[in-house]
Amino acid sequence: MNKKNLILFMPSIEIGGVEKNFIIISNFLASKFNKLTVITTSINKKNKFSKKIKFISQSKINLSNYSRRFKFLVGLLMLATEIIKNKNSIVLCFQANIYCVYLCKLLRTKVVVRSNSSPEGWSKNFLKKLIYKNAFSIADKIIVNSLEFKKQVKKKFDVESSCIYNPLNKDEIINLSKKKVNISFFKKNCLNFINVARLEDQKDHMTLLNAFLNLKNIINFRLLIIGDGKNKKKMEKFIKENKLINEVKILKNINNPFPYIKKSNIFILTSLYEGLPNVLLEAIALKKYVISSDCPTGPKEILNYGKGGTLFKAGDSNDLYKKVKNFSSNKKNILNKIKYSSKLLYRFDKKENLNKYLNLLKKI
Repeated sequence: MNKKNLILFMPSIEIGGVEKNFIIISNFLASKFNKLTVITTSINKKNKFSKKIKFISQSKINLSNYSRRFKFLVGLLMLATEIIKNKNSIVLCFQANIYCVYLCKLLRTKVVVRSNSSPEGWSKNFLKKLIYKNAFSIADKIIVNSLEFKKQVKKKFDVESSCIYNPLNKDEIINLSKKKVNISFFKKNCLNFINVARLEDQKDHMTLLNAFLNLKNIINFRLLIIGDGKNKKKMEKFIKENKLINEVKILKNINNPFPYIKKSNIFILTSLYEGLPNVLLEAIALKKYVISSDCPTGPKEILNYGKGGTLFKAGDSNDLYKKVKNFSSNKKNILNKIKYSSKLLYRFDKKENLNKYLNLLKKI
């Protein structure tokens, strides 16, 4: 194993659960492999990685404002160069999976694909489905992050995969949540809700906003949304036009959202599809009640089909409205669900799941 050059490939490291997992997994594997290389265009993320890691990134041009596809192209060129230099390599890919698989097979290099989100979000097109099926079938191993995801990959692509849950560092989350922040927006006499997600179509914030518009004259609430993305202006316009300025606030991405989650009462996720949403695990680690869309994949698995929280139909603002409206009808049930979901976190133990990555790579 120590003779191999392990390459972890993620051409564009942004803000989100996938990126957190990539950094955690990279730093863990760096302690197990003598040669570990990270390839990305995101030079500004270098300080997040262990000094043991060989960090390869272009440095002549700042690519932060370039498209993802352009970053993928630059990343693939760097990957090809590294593989040619080090023939005895294994690639663990977190992004641009199709391109990476074909490049590795062209260069006769073993490749493990870590797929991050449900095929429901990216394989509806017939041609895409065929391409993914072919690429997945020739990859040396596929890793997914939920059991439901594993079933989907088998059903859609007739490919076997390995399920490894996201490694959760519960102690770190709790420590980070203790940082003092001024959140005057939250009120004691209100139900204080929070949502942390990119402001993109996948996260379906319009369902969230429409549900809370209907709740405006029914319950006292504050809804804090933390995130940034292409839908921000659209959301701000909706908030202003519907006179929700006092009830709903959007904060740009912040490095540490945990003090905000800690001060809230309820965490809400409205995604149309996921893989295994880290943010739900983080909210549960901070003993927050969770209301989540029953989207593929992950939420129902995390909440054990509603035993550890509330699930609503994805994309259905009326169903979300009803679930929030009836939230406080049984306080004992709420506390029991919080305790139950907290007990289930053992499945996402950091050490156990990181070792699963190591054992899988040993077999390759």
